[in-house]
Amino acid sequence: MQVKSRHHLRSDEVREIEDGLAEQLGVEMDADTYELVELEDSDFDLVLVDGEPAVLYVDDEPFLTVHGANEYPPQTRVVTVDAGAVSFVSDGADVMRPGIVEADAEIASGDLVAIAEESHGKVLAIGRAQTDGDDMVGNEGKVVSSLHHVGDELYEFVI
Repeated sequence: MQVKSRHHLRSDEVREIEDGLAEQLGVEMDADTYELVELEDSDFDLVLVDGEPAVLYVDDEPFLTVHGANEYPPQTRVVTVDAGAVSFVSDGADVMRPGIVEADAEIASGDLVAIAEESHGKVLAIGRAQTDGDDMVGNEGKVVSSLHHVGDELYEFVI
């Protein structure tokens, strides 16, 4: 991933990110520096929070990266998968109903979500919900499309 541009965010842009993440995910970020990194040939822009790639923009919506979600654990919009789904989700697979043990009932179809594993609560991926949270647990069908996961280019991104 090549960096197209990089600059510090203004206080109103920082407030927009902090307020958006607090409202969407129940996350309170407490950081000193926020830098926007625009990437070439990527669907995402990154925000470095105190030098770490903690926030990404998906369709102009701020959301946590996998690193960010493990640093600032989300309280809402979380889909929890069982041990059998961990290797698939970690490799970027979409999330299927049989692998889900729990999903936030407030998730609406189209929402960005954090996908966590059940034993330690670590976030493995970020995805887009294909159905409402109260319809995610079941026997068949894809319910979350993976956008970013452990080990992908964005996860391995280093400035």
